[in-house]
Amino acid sequence: MSTMLKDVFDSQGLPAADRVDAWREITAGALIPNEFIIDRALEFRASLRAADLSGVQVTALTYASMTSRRTPRLIRQSDPEMYAVGLIRRGRQIIARGRCESALETGDLVVYCTSRPYRAEVDVGPGTAASVVVQIPRAMVPLPSNRVERVMAARVPGREGVDLLLAGFLTNLAADTGPHRFADGQRISGVLTDLITAWLAHHIDADDRTPVETRQYVQFAEIQNFIRRHLGDAALSPVTVAAAHHISLRTLHRLFHQHAHGFTVASYIRHQRLARIRRDLADPRLATRPVHAIAARWGFLRPDDFTRAFRRRYGVTPGDYREQARPSKP
Repeated sequence: MSTMLKDVFDSQGLPAADRVDAWREITAGALIPNEFIIDRALEFRASLRAADLSGVQVTALTYASMTSRRTPRLIRQSDPEMYAVGLIRRGRQIIARGRCESALETGDLVVYCTSRPYRAEVDVGPGTAASVVVQIPRAMVPLPSNRVERVMAARVPGREGVDLLLAGFLTNLAADTGPHRFADGQRISGVLTDLITAWLAHHIDADDRTPVETRQYVQFAEIQNFIRRHLGDAALSPVTVAAAHHISLRTLHRLFHQHAHGFTVASYIRHQRLARIRRDLADPRLATRPVHAIAARWGFLRPDDFTRAFRRRYGVTPGDYREQARPSKP
């Protein structure tokens, strides 16, 4: 068992004069070779965590102001033929490819290609920017490369639909420090491949080119995301979920049967609500809020039904759980 992303580089452990050269070397190995222009080399700060998930590379980075270039010379020297999908987690930056130049902000997504020249500029003053980059072999994305070219270096706000789904997945992946088995990495690689394929297909109007299994998985993931965002709505039910996604109730149940690992739609909603309530009951900042108010916040309006469901799920009453979770006084 190990964490998903492993610490690879942290400039704080190096003398200031060595940091830029070390950054150049580590990013060439973990990502791809780039040229860097860094004006304040002695003030440069950066970190990098990475994972190779069955051929799909995930890298979480922080870095100070700089300009990086992927040049034709570097491409001739080394080209792994990857698509790179980036999520901006903090800071503003500019990415340019040919005549296309995009200003990216926190929450934005972008795709570029290791086989094409590009330039990225980061100006965050004395602070640091942060991003997550997924590099996926072009051969693993079953879409016409000439059509993917059309969206290269374009700004894609990760605010809704499959954009929000992909941005949320990358955010959680970068923040995840829990233990994982080798098989988990293989599964996450498959999920990322499906998500990125569906995301690109959506933006190049090639949804019909994606495998049926990929479209079904992404639809299921969007439904899960919808449910998690509407848990506080007491009217949330299989019927309202199906209606919101313009599918039949039968189709919704079939998706859950195929992908939800034993959960029905209703049991998944209940499971997610109870998990949120348990989290809030253990939160010392909510210690004075009545249990029934916390339950109502997450869609349980009938206290007796909530208490039974909570006890069935966790083996204790909500009040007892809150008492057990309370920090002991020194």
